[in-house]
Amino acid sequence: MVNSSMATVILFSIPIRRKIKILYDVHFWLGQYTTQDEAGTAAYKTVELDDFLGGLPVQYREVQGSESDKFLSLFPKIIIQHGGVDSGFKHVEAEKYRHRLLHIKGTIKQTVVREVPLSHSSLNSGDVFILDEGMKLYQFQGKGASGGEKVKAAQIARGIDDERGSKVEIHVIDEENEEKASGKDADDWKHFWASVGGKHPIKKEAGVDAAVKQVRQMYKVSDASGKLTFSEVPFKKSSLHEDDVFVVSTGPMIYTWVGTKANANEKKSAFQFAQNYLNTHPDLCKTIPIVRILSGAENDEFHSYFKA
Repeated sequence: MVNSSMATVILFSIPIRRKIKILYDVHFWLGQYTTQDEAGTAAYKTVELDDFLGGLPVQYREVQGSESDKFLSLFPKIIIQHGGVDSGFKHVEAEKYRHRLLHIKGTIKQTVVREVPLSHSSLNSGDVFILDEGMKLYQFQGKGASGGEKVKAAQIARGIDDERGSKVEIHVIDEENEEKASGKDADDWKHFWASVGGKHPIKKEAGVDAAVKQVRQMYKVSDASGKLTFSEVPFKKSSLHEDDVFVVSTGPMIYTWVGTKANANEKKSAFQFAQNYLNTHPDLCKTIPIVRILSGAENDEFHSYFKA
């Protein structure tokens, strides 16, 4: 469980069989309401962890709502709480409980649970939502919700019930059945709509980001002159040199490529230069991933950007 006002650093170790070697992935996750100071501290701590592990980790910057598949695959379930509040999963008193709306999206194997604004505008027909009112839960199932999302939502509802002494009433309301609902089911729908600010048309699916701009640029981070410089070089593989670090903007991804002979100052500064580059380019989506990779350990996706 993470909090939307947090910055969180996560280390994932990958043992390599038949070799006395361990590979590392370090993800620093930034919540929606993370401050600049917190984000900066997370980046700094990531560098410290990288130094401790001898520069081996691949580093990933993750932003709430735009997490990479690699990050999501690390956990069977991720719960993102609204910033600045207590967990609410233990020792809950119904009359003091803060009402909230949880958004469940994903598959049986990989699910993300996010707290969203308690409003009808947060709903969509493609996913499942849980209205949590302490001792009553309303599980809203959109017309297009997958079976995996419904199963996971049911598991989450039962988990909340268990934490609260098995005293929670769980009401399942299915969007497809709303028009023919009667009796108790109709009452459940009436209560649900009142709790989210009234009945309004529901979006077919969650909003998606605008098409990613194909901004392809490459910059060299070097202190060969005695001070750190950030200078543009041609966007081609031959521009990469082992003595320096490079910030490579591809559009859907920003990489910091670390040469084998780059010094410690260049390595430590590259991620900050990449972040500054992202902040100062209005054409780039501010939630795109920033990934640090080492020379010789590039993946196919990285190489693909240099193909004609």
